Amino acid sequence: MTKSHDIKNPGLAEGGRYRIEWGDQEMPVLRLIRERFATEQPLKGIRISACLHVTAETANLMHTLQLGGADLVLCASNPLSTQDDVAASLVNHYEIPTYAIKGEDTATYYQHIQAALDHKPHLTMDDGADLVSTIHKERTGLLDGIIGGTEETTTGVIRLRAMAADGALKFPVMAVNDAQTKHFFDNRYGTGQSTLDGIVRATNMLLAGKTFVVGGYGWCGRGLASRARGMGANVIVTEIDPLPALEAVMDGFRVMPMAEAAKIGDIFCTVTGDINVLDQHHFAVMKDGAIISNSGHFNVEINIPALEQMSQGKQRVREFVEQFTLADGRRINLLGDGRLINLAAAEGHPPSVMDMSFANQALGAEYMVRNAATLKNQVYAIPAEIDREIARLKLAAMGVAIDVLTAEQTKYLNSWEEGT
Repeated sequence: MTKSHDIKNPGLAEGGRYRIEWGDQEMPVLRLIRERFATEQPLKGIRISACLHVTAETANLMHTLQLGGADLVLCASNPLSTQDDVAASLVNHYEIPTYAIKGEDTATYYQHIQAALDHKPHLTMDDGADLVSTIHKERTGLLDGIIGGTEETTTGVIRLRAMAADGALKFPVMAVNDAQTKHFFDNRYGTGQSTLDGIVRATNMLLAGKTFVVGGYGWCGRGLASRARGMGANVIVTEIDPLPALEAVMDGFRVMPMAEAAKIGDIFCTVTGDINVLDQHHFAVMKDGAIISNSGHFNVEINIPALEQMSQGKQRVREFVEQFTLADGRRINLLGDGRLINLAAAEGHPPSVMDMSFANQALGAEYMVRNAATLKNQVYAIPAEIDREIARLKLAAMGVAIDVLTAEQTKYLNSWEEGT
């Protein structure tokens, strides 16, 4: 029989509640949705299994879904991202079954995923597609009862689109990550700030004057490169796509292959969603004392097995720093076991950006329930009207007003007959 929860310490709950309430102050859009959900109950009778980073911001999303009528179970989407006090508060104060312990081993991580799926969900809510993947590989008996799912990350959406292209996806999924109010803000401003926060907390390193290498120039890479430059670092960008590479050049960054950047970088951070972005031949030419980290969803972006094979020894020199000593005496410092450094060593995205991301999660879930009969087994974008409504609510909460088109302007924009 599945335990009703698995957390580190119930005694941490009071501190977790303060953290959740602190975050809620910076999440006005989600608060407005929560108020409506509490009245309308759009998710009444819907079982949701969520595999997300267990943070204060996530707790506010869970509370919103709960007040909307959902029957919830939550597990961690990353072994190092859990805030143990938040997990305790979710169990003790919100009565939401939670399976998450910071630092849990791989076996426990997958046990927790199985526990979340034992809930027999109508909806899945993923941060990396582990629930969807596990259902399709191991728990196919659950498929008949599933309406659909939502996905928060670039990495997860890539996995899901690959499944859909192969005809393997057996239920519809909403790509929350692709909403403009998600990736324009969460990925760029949230990842940019929180990744540097994690690197600095882990190392206490001054960034000014350092050569900082960003692997990938998607929305996360754009934000990270911009913030690293703002802290005084000399930023190098590596890319495999000529369009973002050209954009990085036009934005004023040096662009070169990772094999060249590896020779001169002081600090490296990967944000690509692919494997072995930092590989054996890169480690072979890195400076003594190089710092390597990852802010993509999975730690496979760094070839850690190759680094271990090359090393004569390793030791933990700080809480989130593992130092590998190579045969020639050079030392390479791996941060946070190669996992999301913004969540492993810091607190992840600030609540003000997660406000929009989780508003998309909540409204995406509501949309899937309302439109279940017409959705096909494919990956859907968040409807534009939801995206714009979230932006409108966020601006209103910030006290920012914008112009409204006049009737004359609207007519001009919609007419082909008007000229210069």
